[in-house]
Amino acid sequence: MEKKNIDWGNLGFGYIQTDYRFVSNFKDGKWDDGELSTDANIVLNECSCVLQYAQTVFEGLKAYTTEDGRTVVFRPDLNGERLEQSAARLKMPVYPKEKFLEAVQKVVKANEAFVPPYGSGASLYLRPYMFGSDPVIGVKPATEYQFRILTTPVGPYFKGGVKPLTVRICDYDRAAPHGTGNIKAGLNYAMSLFAIVDAHEKGFDENFYLDAATRTKIEETGGANIIFITKDGKLVTPKSDSILPSITRRSIVQVAREYLDMEAEEREIHVDELADFAECGLCGTAAVISPVGKIVDHGKEICLPAGMTDMGPVTKKLYDTLTGIQMGRIKGPEGWVVEVC
Repeated sequence: MEKKNIDWGNLGFGYIQTDYRFVSNFKDGKWDDGELSTDANIVLNECSCVLQYAQTVFEGLKAYTTEDGRTVVFRPDLNGERLEQSAARLKMPVYPKEKFLEAVQKVVKANEAFVPPYGSGASLYLRPYMFGSDPVIGVKPATEYQFRILTTPVGPYFKGGVKPLTVRICDYDRAAPHGTGNIKAGLNYAMSLFAIVDAHEKGFDENFYLDAATRTKIEETGGANIIFITKDGKLVTPKSDSILPSITRRSIVQVAREYLDMEAEEREIHVDELADFAECGLCGTAAVISPVGKIVDHGKEICLPAGMTDMGPVTKKLYDTLTGIQMGRIKGPEGWVVEVC
């Protein structure tokens, strides 16, 4: 299929309206079959549950053009499972993983012309989300819901691509725990807006949030998980029940062990350890793996040995292997890369 006339190489991480989105409605205790729609607008009653009590959940995944010209998505089954878990946590009807995977296939295929070409550095971002749609004024779950998937072509999440970032140890409370998935109920992302705007105004790219109980352990950023590389080449990532169960982070850990023969560990990481690490990166669907060059702890600068201009050597191997699997240059584990067309 002929691609849209877009300057793919200069895309930022923003919204560009595509031709189709997938829409399914829950009413009278069941989901309908869903359909592709050309209407990007949503009409809601002023008292809709999502507007009054933020009963909504979402996911994020990407579609890519591989080296041999196929259109693929990366590990959508895990996004479907996580959406099921998030919905259950907010007393919403589960949108079954099987229907989720079918919807992903339909919406990507319908918007194939918006999937950036191989080598452009861009991808098609998918945002599946679900919300309570009927009027609710008492504090209770909605009885009607809508599930949608929008798509938009995007470039790197952080400006400058893989240029190392500067982050700060944040004094603000991050938010309520993520729990089992991307629970967007006035929680993590909305609650982190004040802190991230404040960070940007002070010259930082992101915040490192600490655990709420002791404020001594590293957890995650406002929009990504964190990985560290020790000076002897081991991958370490924070262990906590309150951080997002990142699909990208899980994939990186498996890549490290099975493809790069690295030792990988998930454990509590204390602030006073930061100076002992050789490399650091932020990881997620949007961020992929974005290197961190400097961490500022209340005025104290911790510069990582990888430097401020380039991605560290171990992080680069992880990044190249993960993106190589996503782009079809490297054969991935069974089921990781799902072909659409």
